[in-house]
Amino acid sequence: MTEPLSRPTETPPVEGSIAEAHEERPDGGVWEHPYFWLLLVVTGSVLIAGLFLLRFLDLVVPVF
Repeated sequence: MTEPLSRPTETPPVEGSIAEAHEERPDGGVWEHPYFWLLLVVTGSVLIAGLFLLRFLDLVVPVF
């Protein structure tokens, strides 16, 4: 007798598989360490803001 067809969302049974089903930990990828990326973005933002502030001060404050 043939095996009944399974719905497309289900995994068909595998012959000879002895592994038990287990929940795998999701891969964090680049987001594994979000504080590193936050620090990198904040540091870059502060540096760019500092450059604009220095430019502004150079235009406003006369240099003798």
